[in-house]
Amino acid sequence: MSISYSPCFQPLKVFPKNSHIHSKIGNSTLKRCTLIGCMKKPREDCSLEAKVDFLLDRVKWDDKGLAVAIAQNVDTGAVLMQGFANREALSTTISSRKATFYSRSRSSLWTKGETSNNFINVFDVFLDCDRDSIIYLGKPDGPTCHTGSETCYYTPVDELLKNPEVEKNELALTTLYALESTINQRKAETSSSSNGKPSWTKRLLLDDKLLCSKIREEADELCRTLEQNEDNGRTASEMADVLYHAMVLLSLRGVKLEEVMQVLRQRFSKSGIEEKNSRKS
Repeated sequence: MSISYSPCFQPLKVFPKNSHIHSKIGNSTLKRCTLIGCMKKPREDCSLEAKVDFLLDRVKWDDKGLAVAIAQNVDTGAVLMQGFANREALSTTISSRKATFYSRSRSSLWTKGETSNNFINVFDVFLDCDRDSIIYLGKPDGPTCHTGSETCYYTPVDELLKNPEVEKNELALTTLYALESTINQRKAETSSSSNGKPSWTKRLLLDDKLLCSKIREEADELCRTLEQNEDNGRTASEMADVLYHAMVLLSLRGVKLEEVMQVLRQRFSKSGIEEKNSRKS
């Protein structure tokens, strides 16, 4: 996705379910609580409700009590949708961990997925440097857009400028996901006969032994950049080769890059030793 995390956004730390911090806001029991990372506690023994109120006071709501709220996929970086939030919507998101917005047309709160069941499960919340816009960083249960598209952002401006009469559905992709899309296109083309010399990607997709030998070769060359103290540009180049060939294997196996990112995210809370032991059991 062309829009990803901004360094100006500050995290609201989400504590794990087994955290000792566990309280209630109203009638809702929090299994996770969310606090701004750099926030000074009003007092050590203050209640969680007071901390959340303190946080909400620090958001720069507009004259209607609203702030822009953007939902972003925690694994792919895809911007899923944009809406507005008020104090209650942000508080509800913090307590329920479901992306919740304020509908200006209905003048009421709404949780994404309350009718479609395509909820956005929020892992972290970020405020920007001016504290007047919000990011809900989470994992969607299904398509976010009411059209059935993965995100609400699928109309490329360049295509509209070329042909305003033709509406094109094309997701905005980051570099790795654009590469994944291209590899999958080549995979689809392998089933059809074509004249001329096949592309390198097609050759890899059609020859398991060639693909595996290239992955091993490129991984070895990457290690040599460390062993032989080669320059950083060489290391970046060899890592790009490793990523590309590994992603061809993923495509061949029908494994999405998003699945790999999800596994990595789930390992964040584990030590390397714990993770390794879990794979043996």
